[in-house]
Amino acid sequence: MSSTFFGLHIAYSGLTAANAGLNTTANNISNVNTKGYSRQVVTQQAANALRSYTKYGCAGSGVDTTAIERQRDAFYDYKYWNNNTQLGEYEELEYYMKQIENYFKDDETIKGFSTIFEEMCNAMEELKKRAGDVTAKEQFIGFAENLTYYFNTMAANLERLQTDVNLEIRNKIEEINSYAEEIASLNKQINVIELRGAIANELRDRRDLLIDKLSKIVDVSVEEYPVYDTNNPDRETGATRYVVKIAGGQTLVDSDRYNELMYTAKPNYANNNQSDATGLYDIYWKDGRDFSLYSGVIGGELRGLIEIRDGNNGENFQGTIADVARKNGKTQVTVDITADWLKSLSNCTLPINGGVIRLGNQEYYYDDFSVIYDADGNIESYVFTISDDTDKNPFQPDTSRIGKEAQSGYNVAYQGIPYYQEQLNEWARLFAEAFNKIVTRDGSANGYGDAGDVLFVANEATGYGQRKFVDSRNGNTTISSLGDSYYYLTAKNFGINRAMMDDPDLLATRTLDTDGESKYDLVDEMLRLRTDTSMVSFRGCGAADFLQCVLADVALNTQSAITLTASYTNIAGVIENQRLSISGVDDDEEALNLVQFQHSYNLASKMISVLTEIYDKLILDTGA
Repeated sequence: MSSTFFGLHIAYSGLTAANAGLNTTANNISNVNTKGYSRQVVTQQAANALRSYTKYGCAGSGVDTTAIERQRDAFYDYKYWNNNTQLGEYEELEYYMKQIENYFKDDETIKGFSTIFEEMCNAMEELKKRAGDVTAKEQFIGFAENLTYYFNTMAANLERLQTDVNLEIRNKIEEINSYAEEIASLNKQINVIELRGAIANELRDRRDLLIDKLSKIVDVSVEEYPVYDTNNPDRETGATRYVVKIAGGQTLVDSDRYNELMYTAKPNYANNNQSDATGLYDIYWKDGRDFSLYSGVIGGELRGLIEIRDGNNGENFQGTIADVARKNGKTQVTVDITADWLKSLSNCTLPINGGVIRLGNQEYYYDDFSVIYDADGNIESYVFTISDDTDKNPFQPDTSRIGKEAQSGYNVAYQGIPYYQEQLNEWARLFAEAFNKIVTRDGSANGYGDAGDVLFVANEATGYGQRKFVDSRNGNTTISSLGDSYYYLTAKNFGINRAMMDDPDLLATRTLDTDGESKYDLVDEMLRLRTDTSMVSFRGCGAADFLQCVLADVALNTQSAITLTASYTNIAGVIENQRLSISGVDDDEEALNLVQFQHSYNLASKMISVLTEIYDKLILDTGA
């Protein structure tokens, strides 16, 4: 049977419930502008009724305040994280593609390739009019030097940009590690609180906010499992196991433990591409596991940065191992190729001074390589000389590798910095070789009646030396990467023969069988280089169309990034509004709750006041 003072207990439960509602409303209002905060609500239920052993059977015992819970929908969180990953990737692509687009700009404010190349061709026209005039030769050589300087500058700009992207990749790795450490710490704090039966709402909000930030850097997925009592497997302890996975399912955080990512600068003999900046970072887990940096499922800003830094349009070296043999005291691996971009050294991007090649599932360092041409002048095989340095290669490959796939670098389908470096290198090689063939052909004559010399050369990386290439093959069927082939020439070392700059009369403009020094049969051929694809064919176009070809790629990639960034930004706004409709704090709604809980509190207080008067009458007056 209920106590005489039972009504006071009921009124008190209403008072405490209203008070919890007021406090929760105050907390919501205080955090209306707190990023990541989820609106909290008081969960109430009617208290268990008591048997009163009367006709009406049971009497209500008031209200129980069971919990203060967050209003959060995991479905919208997952949608937000997935979209945020896409948004992060395309924001990075947009930012850096706009910079690359600015590098290739050619307008009234910036003198680009088309303007510089046209000025050089105009100087050729003047040279044609005054082929024997040393001043006309000097002017032409000056404009040719401007062209090489343009390529040097472009290569340097792209290399600096690649270095900047590389540093940003390092920063993103450090951010991931920082978030992982903080999430693991929060997991521990949450479990300490929730093991006691409470709900760590604010800590859970902080953790979800960290996942929001992490999802923009890298693809992320989250799983949370209840932890059961080992002595009673059916009983939940109140603790949970919170697991965060990134980059296609690689575990970053598991409860209060986290895995750390490391970065290490590659040595100069391990670059992926010939024109890569030095010190690009490799990423791996601290315990030595591979991070799969080039996996397409990495996502987020990290994926965008990798595509910009290492994007080669999918044109990395790949082939099939045809032979492994010891020759001249070295292990040489012959690799047959079928990819079109590998059939000409002008398109190749293998590092000259050695690199890394994967033979099957094993990596080996090579010191150099050579190419073997077929009867049609196309490359049919590459031969790699494997390093004998045991620090690099503890074991040498053997014939068991024959028939397996060989690969150097990684297939990154995006057109990033390595791709545009390769485009610059390819044009410089093709144009330099075609031009030098004209001015050094049999019978060519300079202003002194001597045989012509090359105009375009490759400057050595150190010192004052220059490499001259009269013929890239020189009739040979095999060319070494260390030899004097046009493969050594890149946009970065593209230069002008210094002897010709000192004495412009060394430039040949005619052949010996042409009467008079003022004749210009060679200059006519120089001018044909502008449009004659039989002399210079860059992506099926003439030499003058270089900028149009490259700008088409740049513009397409930039516009695609801009469009997708805008699209994912709009989607993010929609999803965020959906999330806020559930978890956001609404001023009007909280004001209404404030009035509601205030009335409830006042009524409960009034009830206690009424009961107090009744008990006073009962206790003080009944016995009188």
